[in-house]
Amino acid sequence: MENFNFRKVVLMAADMFIVFISSVLANFFMSLTGFGEIGARLLFYSVLIDVLFCFFALYASGAYRIMWRYFNKRCYMKCIVGTTSGCLMSCLVLFCFGYVLPATFVMAKYCLLTFGIMLFRFVFKDAFLVISNSSQKETVKKRTLIVGAGQAAKMIIKEITNAEKDGHTDIDYLPVCLVDDNSQLIGSEIHGVRVVGSTYEIKTICEREKIELIIFAIPSLDEEERKRVLDICSDTKLPIKVIPFLSQMMFDNENTSILGQVKDIRVEDLLGRDPITFDKADIFSFISGKVCMITGGGGSIGSELVRQISRYSPKQVIIVDIYENNAYEIQQELVMEYGDKLNLVTLIASVRDYERMNCIFEQYKPEVVFHAAAHKHVPLMEDSPMEAVKNNVLGTFNMATLADFHKVKKFVMISTDKAVNPTNVMGASKRCCEMIVQYMAQQPDVYTEFVTTRFGNVLGSNGSVIPLFRRQIESGRAVTVTHPDIIRYFMTIPEAVSLVLQAGSMADGGEIFVLDMGAPVKITTLAENLIRMYGKVPYRDVEIRFTGLRPGEKLFEELLMDEEGLKKTANKKIFIGNQIDIDEKNFIQNLIDLKQAALLNDDMLTIQCLSKMVPTFRHKSIKKVGIACV
Repeated sequence: MENFNFRKVVLMAADMFIVFISSVLANFFMSLTGFGEIGARLLFYSVLIDVLFCFFALYASGAYRIMWRYFNKRCYMKCIVGTTSGCLMSCLVLFCFGYVLPATFVMAKYCLLTFGIMLFRFVFKDAFLVISNSSQKETVKKRTLIVGAGQAAKMIIKEITNAEKDGHTDIDYLPVCLVDDNSQLIGSEIHGVRVVGSTYEIKTICEREKIELIIFAIPSLDEEERKRVLDICSDTKLPIKVIPFLSQMMFDNENTSILGQVKDIRVEDLLGRDPITFDKADIFSFISGKVCMITGGGGSIGSELVRQISRYSPKQVIIVDIYENNAYEIQQELVMEYGDKLNLVTLIASVRDYERMNCIFEQYKPEVVFHAAAHKHVPLMEDSPMEAVKNNVLGTFNMATLADFHKVKKFVMISTDKAVNPTNVMGASKRCCEMIVQYMAQQPDVYTEFVTTRFGNVLGSNGSVIPLFRRQIESGRAVTVTHPDIIRYFMTIPEAVSLVLQAGSMADGGEIFVLDMGAPVKITTLAENLIRMYGKVPYRDVEIRFTGLRPGEKLFEELLMDEEGLKKTANKKIFIGNQIDIDEKNFIQNLIDLKQAALLNDDMLTIQCLSKMVPTFRHKSIKKVGIACV
């Protein structure tokens, strides 16, 4: 019964029967009321012509183009137009042949057939849906509002219509209406679905039409407008799905579907910042034909580095990671995608182990090293500061010195905004890493070009708040935010990695590349939006619990130290912090003290030595303990 052609035949047959029975009943009422019935011959001619002309009039008015489940007030108006036109043409034809119908009969017939045709649609619409749903056991379809009345919306509605025409029951969407900011489109229809207002009216329309789902179908909209509309959609507290940007949509001869590319809204869609663009030609010349080593290659940043580097025709890709599961996963992913086309080596090793890393450098002779291996979890490093120093600081020193010794062309280290005026051990250890890289860049006979890339929080990375929030919502627990006013800069993993590659291609040595990440985002707002994306209401369906700032955590992060200054690059989103002179004698002695403290596994001594090495490090324990690093 879902088949469109069968539906249309049934609807036409029902209408013609209603036209016939209306004429018979009208004639019967005429005889009962004393107006006098018309003759059998004239009644026969009248019924025959009425059926013919009402059929064509209803068809021409579009009464048979709309599927039963999409019938609305506008569709009933089409029925009235069709029956009115059909009756008038029928009377005119009979008049031309010399037959004049009584006005009372014509009015009675017209009222009966118009009322009957609309009543049939009204009653049968609900009955049809109940029968079809129960007989096919299809998924309950959600009343859907489509944002945008352009080509994407047309394709979506057409695909849904064709799917129902072909008897498919796996489509979850029931298009109810559309919205578009083009005032000329308001009131028009797309395959029977009407444009009912602008994006500013989304919330009102959703309440009025009992909308259950929103599809954002304007893939070409600029980022600022996209955020504005998505914010309005988010305020409805309904689930939202989006069409990707045009550049991200995939069409070929075998795949022309747009419905299959409708995805759940991502948190990054609500950040309100233009996607970062990069010069792929520069990156290609930087990577192509070179042996590239990525430490921490199985992590969230490292694995994305491996993915993107693999696209630029490297001579060889070397994944180095101490965690075998992550290393195995990215290895298998690349083997499936590239097969033998990519020269891939996966090694289990720790950057702490100088001799092991030296052997790797000697054997594979990397030309470019991306150093992403690090401990990054702030609270965990507060409890184990010596481990942050061993892995982050000593590991970076091992990698940097080996890179120059083995004549690596470029060494790119991944840093964090937490290294700026750090208040936690992790941030201070990463600041030490930056200092090591700059120290190496300042050496007079250095061969390697050393560069640091610094950015904020990465959405979806290991340790990011987003995966934690998702797990909490999906398990029915409260979402935990440390402080109602805490803010962070955010970027996507692909953006972060593209910045690293772009920085590497730009580097002359010693720079700290900083990404303009736009306006910071309140974590509370991020949590609220994510809850709404699950179709739930913050504070009502899902509690947001404020747990207090964790040890070493700031309300806001910084991307640049006061002494660094800021210099523009060819990419308007990337800036360079000026190189800071390192006092070589004091630096090396402080580094030795820090290493000894970490190897002694002395928490407080490690923090004291870290504070001496990083003057901007402010840790709560330093005020309470008078230990000095000797």
